[in-house]
Amino acid sequence: MIIGCPKEIKPQEFRVGVTPVAAREAVTHGHKVLIEAGAGIGAGFSDADYIEAGAEIADGAADVFARSDMIVKVKEPQAGERKMLREGQVLFTYLHLAPDPDQTRDLLASGCTAIAYETVTDRSGGLPLLAPMSEVAGKLAPQMGAWTLQKANGGRGVLMGGVPGVGPAEVVVIGGGVVGTHAARVAAGMGAKVTVLDRSLPRMRYLDDVFGGQFGTRYASAGNTAELVAQADMVIGAVLVPGAAAPKLVSRAQLSDMKPGAAIVDVAIDQGGCFETSKATTHQDPIYEVDGIMHYCVANMPGAVARTSTLALGNATMPFLIALADKGWKQACTDDPHLLDGLNVHAGKLTNYAVGKALGIDVLSPNLALKA
Repeated sequence: MIIGCPKEIKPQEFRVGVTPVAAREAVTHGHKVLIEAGAGIGAGFSDADYIEAGAEIADGAADVFARSDMIVKVKEPQAGERKMLREGQVLFTYLHLAPDPDQTRDLLASGCTAIAYETVTDRSGGLPLLAPMSEVAGKLAPQMGAWTLQKANGGRGVLMGGVPGVGPAEVVVIGGGVVGTHAARVAAGMGAKVTVLDRSLPRMRYLDDVFGGQFGTRYASAGNTAELVAQADMVIGAVLVPGAAAPKLVSRAQLSDMKPGAAIVDVAIDQGGCFETSKATTHQDPIYEVDGIMHYCVANMPGAVARTSTLALGNATMPFLIALADKGWKQACTDDPHLLDGLNVHAGKLTNYAVGKALGIDVLSPNLALKA
């Protein structure tokens, strides 16, 4: 199989879909790897690194898309990239289709087979290809929130850990999953007073047992959420419904109850965001103000630490990449039902129920897609 990796073109996205280690592994398995010139520079990988691994350097994205059987990326294909996809080609990347009808329409029209990192599952019900980026984003969220809180950026001018005689920032994390747990740990490590909101009693018991004393937990009822958001200096949105649009948990009306200059960090923005006032931003222009509340809603937060993120993502995706290349997507998904969960689009049909529900599009069963 010819595996192609174009350079990411989303603003301020420095990650790369295939590391030199993954390229070498694919070549060892008898496959050909095409890397667009300069694709790995943002993550610290030179073209020479890929050549040494046995990959071929392509002159541009058009060459990569035209010659490859499978395209491996990090972020969802942008409009220009989607025009280069073709029938029968496999796309393996993050997609986040639920809040993105334009991308969904273009992928369906292309006839490609699109497998989304964020809906691949594992035996425990986890999301193994989303988890490493969730860990990165969770650890970044308090750091970015602390920057947003600085007065020069429009924030309250509150220091996370306070100083003797002055209390720390109050941080509320909505969601106690991978993102929320890492966000809470880092925020608490910065000295903030942290509360995690979640609806799962077993999850809250786990957090109390493992991290007892570092941060508190509360049940995420509407009343508790409203109360704690009003008291917070920073609110981190860390909710996820796999494949689906994120639920809106804080309304615009609730912003009026918050402290002026408080910071919102919406880590769920890839799935549409969990605050009513959220809209995707970029690293170039990351924050904006609504009703006196500062919003940080960068849709590719892990891209800020591209080296770490690329290595972590590459470790997670490489076994699946090799399986797809060795067996072809149909056999790989037949052998691994968890990889089949990642199938979102095939031959003009949507194959993910959560996305179909969010966008009002009929869905073909993934198992039927295997037989098509």
